[in-house]
Parts: sequence; C-alpha cells; structure tokens
Amino acid sequence: MSSNGTRTVKCDMQRRFGRVLDEIDHSLDRPLNITRLAEAAAFSRFHFQRQFSAFLGMSVAEYRRHLLMKRAGNQLVYRPEEPVTDIAYDAGYENLESFSRAFKRAFGQAPSDFRANPNWDIWHETFNPLTKLKGRFMPTDTPDPDNVNVRDFPETRIAILEHRGPQSGLSRSVQRFISWRRENNLPPAKHATFNILYDDPKAVAPRDYRFGFCCEVAGPVPENGYGIRSSTIPGGRCAVLPHMGSLDFAENAIRFLYRDWLPQRGEQLRDFPLFVKRLKFFPNVPEHETVSEIYLPLL
Repeated sequence: MSSNGTRTVKCDMQRRFGRVLDEIDHSLDRPLNITRLAEAAAFSRFHFQRQFSAFLGMSVAEYRRHLLMKRAGNQLVYRPEEPVTDIAYDAGYENLESFSRAFKRAFGQAPSDFRANPNWDIWHETFNPLTKLKGRFMPTDTPDPDNVNVRDFPETRIAILEHRGPQSGLSRSVQRFISWRRENNLPPAKHATFNILYDDPKAVAPRDYRFGFCCEVAGPVPENGYGIRSSTIPGGRCAVLPHMGSLDFAENAIRFLYRDWLPQRGEQLRDFPLFVKRLKFFPNVPEHETVSEIYLPLL
C-alpha cells in the first residue's frame, strides 16, 4: 500500500475510534456496552476490544475507569458540598471503602485528603497522557464560518487571578480562584465567568505562560490573600465562535479564527488578548457537554 493509502486508512481508524470515545463520554453513567461501542465505529464485536487496546494502549474498561476517576477527583475538589459517598457511587463503586482504596492506589491520597489538599503533580502525571491520547482522536473538521458572529461586547469589570508558570499549575490556580469566589458569594449563575488566553502555550517557555481566571463583579475587588485583583475586559467588536467540549481541545477552533476566518473577512485585531466566556462547566455537566464562547477582539 502506498504512503497515501496508509495515511488514509490511519485517518479513517482515528475517526472511527473518535466516535467510540465520544460514545464512552456520553454513556459514563450507564453500564458498559461493548456491542454498542463496536457498532459506533462499525467494528466487529469479536475484534473490537483487541483493536481498542492496540490503538489506545489500554482496555475499554481501563479507559472508562480513568474518566470516572477524573470526574470524581474534580467533584471532590470543586464540589465540597457533595458527599464523598455520592461521588463514590457516581464513579461506579458500590461502597465508599472500595472507592477509597482505588482512589488512594491511583493518586496516593485518600479521597478526604485529596479534597482538603490535592496533590496536583500526581494528578497531572496520571491524566495529561490521557488528554494527549484523547486529542489524537478528536475531530479536526474545520468549523463552519456561519457559526462565527460579530458582536459588540460591553465593557465588563472583572476580578482576575492571573496564573503565571507551567500549565501543570493551572489546577492549583483555579482551585484558589474558586475558593475566593465562594467566600465572596459570586456564583457562576449570577456572575459571568471568563478566561483570558494571554499566551499560546506552544509559543512561550513554560515559566512565562499566562492564563487569566476571571469573573464579573459589580465593584472593586478588596485586598485579599489569593492574589486576585480588579481589572476590565474592554468593550468593542468581537468575533465569537461557540465551542462545545473541554478547552483542552479548542486549538482547532482558535486556529480557524486566525488562519481562515480573519483573513477571509479582512478584519483587523484589537490590542487585547483572545478570551473565553464559560457557559457550562465540568463537573457540573459531563466534560463533553461543557460550553464556551471564544472571543477574538476586533477593531
């Protein structure tokens, strides 16, 4: 087979496995159904599990267990009001004891200890490879230009925590930001949530990477021990592109805005970074159902 033919077959397999991963995402709270997964990608059920392991380096059950543990860890940290027992059941465990053993085996901490003081280093060592693996099978279709709207964004006063440093530290920063937000009674349902994407992580050294965690506020931010300060997202025209799913996989949409939409429309960029408005959050909703809007500031 020619190299072009090999690439075509590989791309086809990636698309088919992408459908499988999407089906797993959509069925986390249902019993594992191997036949349904095989049908999602038009694979024979007799060979599907071996094909899955060969392509992804783990079994279907292991992959699903990783997703459930990721959700459980996020629930522990970001949903402190949720009982650990309920989180254990959501993760597929019949009792708290078996969940606690599995969680400690995976992360070196009991669930209660992780909730109080999570070891994010071990967390990222566990899940960063999974994110990269999943990224290989995500759809790379070009977004529809008709989905881009140009809007007048109103000047918005915000509280901002500016993360500086490697992306592996983002979890600590968001945990700090959420703690401050809870203390100040600024729930996402009433105070819009934004991220400011100052830097392309591929274009700067890890120590120089910046990322802003923000929420809308009505007045100045009081002095605090969290490193959160007052700022403003300036008003003006913006190209707005909806994005469904984790921002870990928004690169294709962002690239489309810069590479395709911007030159085709002949627009000029304003002197303010790309930013995102978060509309639905993980773990409030499944990760594949998170919804954001990407804003590209225009003159």
